[in-house]
Amino acid sequence: MHSFPDYLLKGHASFMAGRYSREKDRIRDLASEGQNPSTMIIACCDSRAAPEMIFDAGPGEMFVLRNVANLVPTYQPDAGQHGTSAGIEFAVKALNIANIVIMGHGRCGGIKAALAPDAAPLDAGDFIGKWMAMLGELPGQLGKNSLMTQSERQTALERISIRNSIRNLRTFPYVKALEAEGKLALHGAWFDISTGELWVMDADSGDFVRPNI
Repeated sequence: MHSFPDYLLKGHASFMAGRYSREKDRIRDLASEGQNPSTMIIACCDSRAAPEMIFDAGPGEMFVLRNVANLVPTYQPDAGQHGTSAGIEFAVKALNIANIVIMGHGRCGGIKAALAPDAAPLDAGDFIGKWMAMLGELPGQLGKNSLMTQSERQTALERISIRNSIRNLRTFPYVKALEAEGKLALHGAWFDISTGELWVMDADSGDFVRPNI
């Protein structure tokens, strides 16, 4: 029988001696009073792109939802199992989130898979292929440009996918209504794993730019 990973236990011990010790009053307040984050981050599962690390966030500051390639489906109130939609519903309706950030990243495995539809699936169920299919014709449209390199296609689709997820967010009636009332803002961001740079989507043009701080 396998034992619990030792490095995780050591990491927890380090957390208790370090961050927990420094922030225990705040953490205990969160435990007793509940969470009240102002921002939801929808990010990728990729272990190299953790939002809490990228934004140097403390406990209780962000409501984070992660899935393969940080995708948001359209609003589908049916009998299906909609984990991402459930997270959005809870963040907006129960936590009264003021900001939703779709954060993609460079070298995304899910986006790479979407650009290679003929590749053999990882599993007979091909859950990743079915999940990435929500991008529709976008991967194929990029693949038709013979002057783009594969790396350029991937970066382009990573960013286009963020815009597509924001568009899909607006199919949720309560998201659309709150945005129209100025009570909820939708944002896009792209994280470069190799350099650590964050590129933010301009709300008017849709371009990704490096913010001046």
